[in-house]
Amino acid sequence: MKFGTKAIHAGVSPDSSTGAIMTPIFQTSTYVQKSPGDHLGYEYSRTHNPTRTALQNSLAALENGKHGLCFSSGLGAIDAVVKLFNPGDEIISTSDLYGGTYRLFTKVFERYGIKFHFVSMADPATLEPYVNANTKMVWVETPTNPMMNIIDLKAMAAFSKKHGLLLAVDNTFASPYLQNPLDLGADIVMHSVTKYLGGHSDVVMGALVVEDDELHSKLAFLQNACGATPGPQDCFLVLRGIKTLHLRMERHCQNGKTIAAYLRMHPKVEKVYWPGFEDHPNHDVATAQMRDFGGMISFTLKGNRLADAKKVMESFQLFALAESLGGVESLCGHPASMTHASIPREEREKVGLVDSLIRLSVGVEDAEDLKNDLARALANI
Repeated sequence: MKFGTKAIHAGVSPDSSTGAIMTPIFQTSTYVQKSPGDHLGYEYSRTHNPTRTALQNSLAALENGKHGLCFSSGLGAIDAVVKLFNPGDEIISTSDLYGGTYRLFTKVFERYGIKFHFVSMADPATLEPYVNANTKMVWVETPTNPMMNIIDLKAMAAFSKKHGLLLAVDNTFASPYLQNPLDLGADIVMHSVTKYLGGHSDVVMGALVVEDDELHSKLAFLQNACGATPGPQDCFLVLRGIKTLHLRMERHCQNGKTIAAYLRMHPKVEKVYWPGFEDHPNHDVATAQMRDFGGMISFTLKGNRLADAKKVMESFQLFALAESLGGVESLCGHPASMTHASIPREEREKVGLVDSLIRLSVGVEDAEDLKNDLARALANI
């Protein structure tokens, strides 16, 4: 099936008991058994729930994987991945990544003896000095949050396989519509389902998709044992959101291109970070591994004044100032004080995350209205 057809049909089927075309919300905590251990495949809803099963199957199909696992948040999904490892193990991570991931790695798992190296991944060769007998995984975001850096997944997969490492990819910014890391050699794909997959800013969830049976078994054990699982109502909402993922992403991409071009020509804007520009670093890689360039954009203001950035964001009427991204409505955020505040300033600025940087999640509204909103806000500085 092509992607648009998969988004609507893959992993789901009419309810066998009623013929309902939408997967029912199985709002139950437990399931009756005929005899101890004699049941219909479901015992307790932390372990399995039919609504969640349908969603996990759908996500696996969208990522061209075999197994999907859903969690109560994106960080819950990442937590399960890191719990695959033991004290003394080491993980190489991109240096430009979501602040919550950085916080989980450094403030939680480093306390338990897992070591993390944060490095630029523009060239896989730069990772070589960090590989030793304890290295177990490479963690990648692409495009990165919020600097929109592009990492070559085929090259990173070749590097990981050369050294016998797992490759995990946070695919949140791209979504399965734009990019499928498993097809490029990754072992694990992670999503903050909260974002584009849900698409309507009404649910918090995370997911992992894998191909390997043994890896799935280990992660499923952690999913059940640690208990960070989503409820059936949330799973239903994401199943509904996925049915329009391809339509929403087409519009996000169209509007993203329009807004990026507008910002680049604005006299008060210093830099615009969007992988669709031909002079964007690794644009050729983005062209090869992505189907389009998405609706996530970051930009900085001339003079790099925090007060100016605040004034712009306070002046928006359509771009809502809020955490998160990937919803139908346009959002703006200030990474230095919001999503990436947990990263020390000197570390942030090494990758270009300065005080005036504003991150936009361009929604599916009319592009002209969004341009006018930007014009009004920028006129106030």
